[in-house]
Amino acid sequence: MKLLSIAIPCYNSAAYMENCIKSLLPGGNEVEILIVDDGSTKDNTAEIADRYEKEYPGICKAIHQENGGHGAAVNAGLKAASGIFFKVVDSDDWVNEQAYRQVLDTLRRFVYGKDTLDMLITNFVYEKQGARHKKVMSYKLALPKDELFSWNDVKVFVAGQYILMHSVIYRTELLRDCKLELPEHTFYVDNIFVYEPLPHVHTMYYLDVNFYRYFIGRSDQSVNEQVMIGRIDQQIRVTKLMLGYYDVTKIQNRKLRHYMVRYLEIMMVVCSILAIKSGSEENMEKKKALWEELKKSNPALYLRLRWGFLGQGMNLPGKGGRSLSIAGYKIAQKFFGFN
Repeated sequence: MKLLSIAIPCYNSAAYMENCIKSLLPGGNEVEILIVDDGSTKDNTAEIADRYEKEYPGICKAIHQENGGHGAAVNAGLKAASGIFFKVVDSDDWVNEQAYRQVLDTLRRFVYGKDTLDMLITNFVYEKQGARHKKVMSYKLALPKDELFSWNDVKVFVAGQYILMHSVIYRTELLRDCKLELPEHTFYVDNIFVYEPLPHVHTMYYLDVNFYRYFIGRSDQSVNEQVMIGRIDQQIRVTKLMLGYYDVTKIQNRKLRHYMVRYLEIMMVVCSILAIKSGSEENMEKKKALWEELKKSNPALYLRLRWGFLGQGMNLPGKGGRSLSIAGYKIAQKFFGFN
């Protein structure tokens, strides 16, 4: 059994996937690197995956499947994982070696100790192409450092601060026990990956290291703003799925409930601002329908999200209101360094 399984979803990733794989190799025999070739046809992704499996037997494993999207690749990695813990690293991202060793040391302590760890959280760095200053997503103010804690011990997450896929390492059996299965042929499922398991997480540990390096800058990336606008239907689909997993207003733990409500709030805001920025009346109707569907399905949650500060900011009337919404978004974009 491995200490950590790392799934790398790859789709026509030959230009950059080796940088990702090489950053993970220092984990040695304790780590299992699952290179998931998701039906790549335009380059030699499959051959690169096979080469690393041959060169690093017992560490790298190539998985080949028909194209099913990011979610299907994560599902395949989770199914094949033999590690006690599980992480996803996208093929255009990488990890910091020193922080990586600290992560493995921390996981090892829990494996050989008496306490069970459900989720390890680390910082990640926005490696934005062309940016002089690299924005670090840190959780120092929100989470206790270097100790096992529960949701009751969580402090306050500031605006724009969320636990994302880049931040987390889950206990593998926890993901299997909660029957996590991401939808296929759907973008933005990383939100589901980090959201759906949360009510099953009872113990957490925050390691204050800049472990994950999240690359932003390719024009074809799914997080490129224009690409996201073109895929607004995908964003709406993921948001609807997340709204349907739980009635978050009834989650008993107050701090977990508050966090999950805020996560849904940001998902609604993203859908709304994409519709507004598109300038398309068709997308504005989709935005309106999303809010109306929430109003019907969960009136209490609708009231919380629609009449909160962000909800009101995304539903200002008229062209002037849309302009104000976009202006607020641009300020947040510059401050937090996303997209």
